Amino acid sequence: MAKKYILYLIRWQLSTPILWLVLVWLTELPAIAATVIANLIGGLIFFWVDRFIFRTIYPKPLWEIEEDTVCADCGAHGKGYRITEWLGYNRRKDKAPEFRCETCKDAKMNEVSNRIKKKK
Repeated sequence: MAKKYILYLIRWQLSTPILWLVLVWLTELPAIAATVIANLIGGLIFFWVDRFIFRTIYPKPLWEIEEDTVCADCGAHGKGYRITEWLGYNRRKDKAPEFRCETCKDAKMNEVSNRIKKKK
């Protein structure tokens, strides 16, 4: 968390000269209007920087567990598991999620793990 905080403080300092330039450029406008416009421009730029700084990378898989599912691999009925997020793998918004039984989930975890390792 300290690393993110330091990056955020650096980002905050980088916004100062950018916003100052916008305010200088808008000197013809009333101060409040120039400030609002400068903050909007800063928001357009730094939203993406903040999103990068505060992104979450899960070192362990994030599982979704549901009752009464059908295993996508073997067809077994019961409790189903699926990895929703893990490092660069993200299936949170999957429109057709595939759940796996207790036995098949380990094989899927190994498959996802191998795919993640190949990307590195």
